[in-house]
Amino acid sequence: MLADTAANRLYLQLAETALEDSIVTDDEATILRILATTLGVQPSDTALCLSIVRGEEMNPFDGSEEIELTMGTVSTYQSALIAALDDEVITEDEWALLDHLRRLLSIQPDQHAMIEEAIHAMAEVDDQGQRRIERLERFMTVCPL
Repeated sequence: MLADTAANRLYLQLAETALEDSIVTDDEATILRILATTLGVQPSDTALCLSIVRGEEMNPFDGSEEIELTMGTVSTYQSALIAALDDEVITEDEWALLDHLRRLLSIQPDQHAMIEEAIHAMAEVDDQGQRRIERLERFMTVCPL
């Protein structure tokens, strides 16, 4: 049985978003894995969440959208955004997952700006010699808030 915690509820909703098209891409799987780690969701709970989304198990939650995460909300979103930026592009699937996460966590534009600034501060060069910040700027041009 899936424990009724804010982290499990959030992970379940994001898994639903990832599986909307019945396929979890490698990019979505990476973001989900990082979110599970960041949120402290146990591997057995992530598997159970995926089973619930696939309809193999019953959803134990009442369906309320209210998720109260306070500590680590910004760092959770930042981790997901960095994960999406660590490959060459942010796909539509990644964008949908990030957008849903931003709405669920109630990340405001000023918070997003702070997160973006933090990513600028730690802009690294990837294996292809491309800076993470360049990918962030391309993403923000294509998918503005």
